Amino acid sequence: MQIVLIIEDEKDLAELISFNLEREGYKTVIALDGAEGLEAVEQVQPDLILLDLMLPGMFGTDVCKTVKKSEKTAQIPVIMLTAKGEEIDKVVGFEVGADDYVVKPFSTRELMLRVKAVLRRKAPEPVATNIINVGGIRIDTERHEVTVNGDEINFTTTEFKLLYTLVMRFARVQSRDVLLRDVWGYNFVEDTRTVDTHITRLRTKMGQAGDMIKTVRGFGYKLEVQ
Repeated sequence: MQIVLIIEDEKDLAELISFNLEREGYKTVIALDGAEGLEAVEQVQPDLILLDLMLPGMFGTDVCKTVKKSEKTAQIPVIMLTAKGEEIDKVVGFEVGADDYVVKPFSTRELMLRVKAVLRRKAPEPVATNIINVGGIRIDTERHEVTVNGDEINFTTTEFKLLYTLVMRFARVQSRDVLLRDVWGYNFVEDTRTVDTHITRLRTKMGQAGDMIKTVRGFGYKLEVQ
């Protein structure tokens, strides 16, 4: 049974989310502030974290940074829950390592779809070999490790899946909608800014090798060797 940690200071909302998740077959743990949430992350090692942005004592962004900086917890996906829906808030959330972003008020159905989508993409798709090499990029799908020109890069689960998808579809243009469907698991229209933000993060982390990710203006992205 997969465990979802809910870090949310509104107790009634946390309990409502917990009820619906448990009805879907998940086990849940609730933390009402950031410090309690970080303690629960260490103790429980959840499969997914639902994290409120505005928490007493510690912002959700700081909680997310702490989770993503630890080697032990960095691969735990995080969905941010927040009343802030401005573009800059979403960008900041993704920049600190969040895998998805849900704006309050949200429907139960939407949240359950997001949870399922994030958990589905937690592991890479199976391939015939564990090692993939393309233009200085080396992906070990079994160890979930990536090296670029010999340097190991620490990617979030979503960044890993996005790079993996581009590598496996080498030189083929992928639209933003296709990437949202295949990487994020969305079967409905979403804000494609999510894709653009993650592509920017991939390029930054990969350094000069990030230039292999090409923008096809008005359509999407492809990966090709210089």
